[in-house]
Amino acid sequence: MYNLIERILRTQQALHNTDIDLLLIVGRENLIYFSGITQMECMAIIIPKEGEANVITLWLDVDYVEQQSGLKTFGYVFPKENLATKVIEQIKNYGINKPVIGFEKYFVDISIYEALRSSFPTGRFVSAAEMLYKIRSIKDQQEVFNIRKAAKAACSGVDAAIKAIRTGVSELDILAEAEYAMLKDGSNGSPFRPQIVSGERTLLTHPSSSRKKINNGEIVVVHLGATYEGYCAKICRTVAIGDIPQEQEKIYYILKEAQEKSINSLAPGITAGEVDGAARRVIELAGYQQHFIDIIGYGVGLRQSEFYPTIGKGRNDTIDVNMVVDLLLPTIFLKGVGGPRITDIIHVGEEQNEILTDYPRQLVRL
Repeated sequence: MYNLIERILRTQQALHNTDIDLLLIVGRENLIYFSGITQMECMAIIIPKEGEANVITLWLDVDYVEQQSGLKTFGYVFPKENLATKVIEQIKNYGINKPVIGFEKYFVDISIYEALRSSFPTGRFVSAAEMLYKIRSIKDQQEVFNIRKAAKAACSGVDAAIKAIRTGVSELDILAEAEYAMLKDGSNGSPFRPQIVSGERTLLTHPSSSRKKINNGEIVVVHLGATYEGYCAKICRTVAIGDIPQEQEKIYYILKEAQEKSINSLAPGITAGEVDGAARRVIELAGYQQHFIDIIGYGVGLRQSEFYPTIGKGRNDTIDVNMVVDLLLPTIFLKGVGGPRITDIIHVGEEQNEILTDYPRQLVRL
């Protein structure tokens, strides 16, 4: 079980190092983090610097939310009331007349923001996104358990996809088999658009599966994600159909070596830039540095790519015990031979790291 009170106390301690009076949480990921509930809509959580955190939700869900979260919960009767009016009412109950309100950077509904601006014209509104990502970056045992379950389902998806791959079959047909296998193995759904892509489409930055059919002599990239109780896992493997260009095969194993070096370098206290450097040196020695991007991984948790730590060139984010990160995200972006990819998620331990996506990492040949 989650220790939600401990999470709120850690957040309030972090608030004491800022001029923020309270956090307004409306994004789904942080709502899950602070309430422990995945079945919710139309909800907000207010975390003040001092005092008790409150939940606001539809009046029909008050008993359920309070029972599941253990947090004091207030309901609003829609359409007579709405989330914004109830949030404003609760902020005023804290006795803060000129609040400095911290928001999640990407998830604030404009109607809530406009209502707050109208009710608190002398208040200030600031981003608390980085602070929240840092708080979420250290996982407790239940979070690691959930990610491990999601990782197991993602591996089942890769296995099903590889078994379905053959010439003449479309990317979407292969994806259907993979998604079914992940759902059967406990996944609550994909956290991103799944990427079973082939041929030149593997060089697109964010491709998704299409009706393109698999051809002999090309690679298929299988990049899948799964979720369990809101927590995400991802994995990527590369499949060679028949004979592929020798340099393309070489690139896969260069990326695999770069990934291994970065995983082995993960340790509490080092920077994300040092982890990146371990991988980047392999790429540079192979002569492909001009075709390689500056970020090789992110934190993993309630998002498939969280923004702390960001593992990339020159990044100063500090790696710590019980972080979960993904490595190695990019490919060598070189037309004709680039495109292979490999990605795993890793739990950072005090003495030893654990690769949670436990699936063979050799180039698959069909």
